[in-house]
Amino acid sequence: MSALVSSRNSHTIGRDVKGVIAFLGVIWLVFLLDRLLPLEAFGLVPRTPGGLVGIVAMPFLHGNLQHLIGNSIPLAVTLLLLAGSRANSGAIVVLITVLGGLGLWFFGRTALHIGASGLVFGLIAFHICAGIFERRLQSIIIAIVVGLLYATTFLQGIVPMQEGVSWDGHLFGGLAGVAVAFFMAKLLREDMAAVPTNET
Repeated sequence: MSALVSSRNSHTIGRDVKGVIAFLGVIWLVFLLDRLLPLEAFGLVPRTPGGLVGIVAMPFLHGNLQHLIGNSIPLAVTLLLLAGSRANSGAIVVLITVLGGLGLWFFGRTALHIGASGLVFGLIAFHICAGIFERRLQSIIIAIVVGLLYATTFLQGIVPMQEGVSWDGHLFGGLAGVAVAFFMAKLLREDMAAVPTNET
């Protein structure tokens, strides 16, 4: 479990910035390729075998430029804020993507779901709940910042039955973020408890 979380975190802002740029670069590249190829067909369609691919593919697929830009900005912000987490940033992204995608696949509306907003909502929920579960000053500050920036957007985004909006994708992404924050905080407490202390 030490690969997922460590009290002796080795995060560097430079490394995380490069990772965020690379991740967003792939999303934009896929968008450009989608203008030539029918890549949106790989989106998530609940309870269909082919829709399972969408669990991983969905965050990279966007219907238009406005959709892409609308997800890219909060995605960049919430990803960069992971530099303040003691957990492995990549593991957080993968876990939220997979758990949120599975929830949507099992329980979502029958529709083609695309876009990174499920991941964005998961990261928003992760940051807010990490502040609650970890009880570290840095996590609490990040939770407050994210709450001020995106709490209203989060609440509006999970309102049911919005036409043309994957509100259920937002909901399951958010629930995945809560679960991952709880899991990572538990691992962090166990990791810190395992650190030997020297009494003088």
